Amino acid sequence: QVQLVESGGGLVQAGGSLRLSCAASGRTFSINRVGWFRQAPGKEREFVAACTWNGERTYYADSVKGRFTISRDDVKNTVYLEMNSLKPEDTAVYYCAADPYGSLTSLRYNYWGQGTQVNVSS
Repeated sequence: QVQLVESGGGLVQAGGSLRLSCAASGRTFSINRVGWFRQAPGKEREFVAACTWNGERTYYADSVKGRFTISRDDVKNTVYLEMNSLKPEDTAVYYCAADPYGSLTSLRYNYWGQGTQVNVSS
């Protein structure tokens, strides 16, 4: 089993930045890829970004490309999502996920965190 705990959410003004963290514990050696998703009120959960566990490959949704960066820290077993130039439409609960069994951009991940709220004011 793998446990994921997100942190770093909060309230920020449009144009500002936040860095989300996802700390992984348990059988982390079994993880090969991780992803970030988000869910806004009344909307479906959507893909934001993903990377291989070694960080060599990264993938982004078009809506965040050039503004968000996914990265990880080997020592801390932590995945980060650096979010810059935030917009009100980025407001959502952000979830970390690990070990996909389908497409990286789908919701088919074996492990999910509890989510962290991000609010961007205009």
